[in-house]
Amino acid sequence: MPQTLLIRLPAPGQEDTEWLTIDDGGAPTTTRQRGPLSLAAAVARKAQVVVLAPATQILLAEPELPPGSGVKLARAVPFALEEQLTEDIDQLNFAIGRRRPSGGTPVAVVSRSVLAEWMATLTAAGIEPVALYPDISLIADNPSQTVLWLEKGRLAVRRPAALPFAVELSPVSEALVVAGVIADSLDAQAEPKPLESVVLYATREDWARVKQEFEELADKFESLRVQLLTDGPLPWLAQGLGGADAVNLLQGDFARTTDYGERWRQWRTAAMLAVGLLVAHVGAEALQISRANHESAALDGEIAKVFSSAMPTETMSDPRRQMQSRLERIRKSGAGPEYFLRTLQTLSGALAVAPKTSIDALSYREQSLDMKVTAPSLAALSQLSQFVGKQGLTAEIQSSTPTASGVQANLQIRSPGARAPR
Repeated sequence: MPQTLLIRLPAPGQEDTEWLTIDDGGAPTTTRQRGPLSLAAAVARKAQVVVLAPATQILLAEPELPPGSGVKLARAVPFALEEQLTEDIDQLNFAIGRRRPSGGTPVAVVSRSVLAEWMATLTAAGIEPVALYPDISLIADNPSQTVLWLEKGRLAVRRPAALPFAVELSPVSEALVVAGVIADSLDAQAEPKPLESVVLYATREDWARVKQEFEELADKFESLRVQLLTDGPLPWLAQGLGGADAVNLLQGDFARTTDYGERWRQWRTAAMLAVGLLVAHVGAEALQISRANHESAALDGEIAKVFSSAMPTETMSDPRRQMQSRLERIRKSGAGPEYFLRTLQTLSGALAVAPKTSIDALSYREQSLDMKVTAPSLAALSQLSQFVGKQGLTAEIQSSTPTASGVQANLQIRSPGARAPR
């Protein structure tokens, strides 16, 4: 993962830009630097860039928005903020954050011309940021104290579970009254205000300028703790990167154009592995299909062999249907399939007691089995007929012809209920 270059744009009236390189955990890897934006651009070539814009030109709000997302939600934002806006909404850019558990949704509003000017300045320096946040949106939420950030004439305030806001007013006592942090001592009719526990962040220079004022206001706070930003506010703000309330201004017409080349470099290894797995999967499937085709061809051969043996006089087209049709005819020709099966079972036993006797042809009709058999002798035929008779069937030799290997005869086996031939 590349390092992150955090750039803070100068506020109106200032010229120098601040930047800092941080690692994935938000810890600085270099000291804070100041100077022209062109110097920061040299570092930006090796890092992803996040830019902070001065919040004095940005409105942060938390309206109650209807359920939804995308274009539908974006269309609802201007109507939800119309009472807080003084400019034409067509001249404003609305950026939407993640909906908070309380139901509100952070929204950042900035003039399109101001945002365009910031982006033009960055583009001219060769910098393409992945995100652009209001600087005060990186102030981390403190669940038990009000956080104050004093920088020159600006006082930023963030109360627990609320969005930050900024007040530009001097002296600091008046800024604290306007921000609602302390009560106005000149307003005798105001209701008593609970004292707030406050932590103040400021540079050494800013603290030296306002130290006496805060000491005079000490009784206005439940507690006051001061944190000096010895290296400026940028390292402190870097700790808030990735916070849930930070709203990226680069949305809508200012959304970042996808860098497909960079995306490809990031996903190239995974894509190549995926292609390799796909090729392996296709190869395995092709091998299985080839084996299945081979097995199917072997089964077709076995079916053809069985069909030609059982029905030698017919041409095979649909073996299953043809055999089913023949069985149906056999069933209809007799009282039922049990007679045919019983006759075959009896014939099988008879052939076992009459060795060297073979069946050349047979047909079954109306509980009668007509066969052409070849036996070694008439005695063998007689032995076969006697065995059939013992099984409750009738075996009758209808004709016989001597052959070189014995005798060939026409034999009929009938069930007891079958009619004798005429």
